Amino acid sequence: MISKPSVKPADPRFSCGPTAKYPGWDPARFDFSCIGRSHRSREARAKIQEVNDRTRRILGIPDDYKIGITAGSDTGAVEMALWSLLGPRPVDLFGWEAFGLDWVIDAMEELKLPGARKFTPPYGQLPDLSRHDPKHDCVFTWNGTASGVRVKNADWISDAREGLTICDATSAIFVMDLPWKKLDVVTYSWQKVLGSEPQHGTIIMSPRAIQRLESHIPAWPVPKLYRLASKGKVNEAFFQTEVINTPSMLCIEDVLGALRWAESIGGTRAMAARTQASFEAIDAWVKKTPWIDYLAVDPETRSPTSVCLIYTDPAYLALSAHARAEFATRVNNLLDAERVALDANAYKDAPPGLRIWCGATVETANVRALLPWIDWAFATAKSELRAAA
Repeated sequence: MISKPSVKPADPRFSCGPTAKYPGWDPARFDFSCIGRSHRSREARAKIQEVNDRTRRILGIPDDYKIGITAGSDTGAVEMALWSLLGPRPVDLFGWEAFGLDWVIDAMEELKLPGARKFTPPYGQLPDLSRHDPKHDCVFTWNGTASGVRVKNADWISDAREGLTICDATSAIFVMDLPWKKLDVVTYSWQKVLGSEPQHGTIIMSPRAIQRLESHIPAWPVPKLYRLASKGKVNEAFFQTEVINTPSMLCIEDVLGALRWAESIGGTRAMAARTQASFEAIDAWVKKTPWIDYLAVDPETRSPTSVCLIYTDPAYLALSAHARAEFATRVNNLLDAERVALDANAYKDAPPGLRIWCGATVETANVRALLPWIDWAFATAKSELRAAA
């Protein structure tokens, strides 16, 4: 039996969303002057504009791409793109985990798009992206948050494509390189790599996507919350400071703090380095631990942000599916009870296991401190399993 470790992570928050706050986060530093004021006031609009300006600067977004703040987190941003842009061309839908599969369902069952093709491999695998037809639109996630599987690069996207590429980048952006010229729509949630408050998201659109907005009228009614154009004219105000749904100015203040922190440490390069350091700590542990492995089959597609792990111990694999789920829950409950890993369980639709967030706001020292506790929790659960046999 493994002894209980003595050192705990200083911050046990390893949830994949909402995620841990950035180091030094302190609401006492917030400027509350716009709380309780209209988001249309001059001061509030200046803050909203600052969010977009800092976003463009940190991410290196081309000047001719437009940035808008959405309601409904990343989900709202993706839905806005699907409902407003799809229809003129067939669409290729690549989904390899829960959220990507949601976009498949929306396109095929809600919008009922003719000519839609879906590519949906099992959890842990990436679909054959080379099957994308450049004459088609394309919807995909850059990083599957629930599976820990990411695309290697965007080489499979043609520079001469005729269709639009719509990329859900919520657990990738700020720490993974996104080739903007390959992507026509990019969406993300503030609650992932930035560690900011949920409910708001961002949509980034290329000139090609804006052209689609002004040349295509969807065959279905578009809800006001998703309405990016009217009578063939793009809603320019949305891409400035006129957010379609009233934003929380408290959330605006919070994301501004996260963006300022990101800039202060060196931007995306520094954020990627922090993420990689945490991933490498887990990777070294996985390589020496015989009873655990990655859900992602191919090492080149393993996510460094949402690190998804499965148990491979023979005794565990001999259990029924229900018993495996109970075992994984027991491990997670032990970690939670000791307050060393909160909300680190696998996504509900994924195979049982652990999902550890290693995005830029997580300190690598906390990841290292967590790993001996996982050893202890697994050994404890296995001992209980033997006793019950």
